[in-house]
Amino acid sequence: MIPIELMCWISALVLLATANPHAHHFTLCPLANLGITWCPGCGLGRSISSLFHGDLSASLTHHWFGIPALILICHRIYQLTKQTINTQFNIKYKED
Repeated sequence: MIPIELMCWISALVLLATANPHAHHFTLCPLANLGITWCPGCGLGRSISSLFHGDLSASLTHHWFGIPALILICHRIYQLTKQTINTQFNIKYKED
């Protein structure tokens, strides 16, 4: 069985890869919805989306942490995939 966390991370990256990073869209950010113009996390999704579209300068403009966040998310996907495969084949999983 595929872990829910793995499905969520992969789904999130697929959605960010297919999204238009320059479109003004609905946000789930509670601070932005309250009218506060600055939030430490706002722009992170657009930053990752811009990376998927090959626009490094726009990615850095949206949020400086987009590149490290994408690396961390990909590493987490790798860990979960490795753990799932090892569990499926009854191989003892060793934490790195």
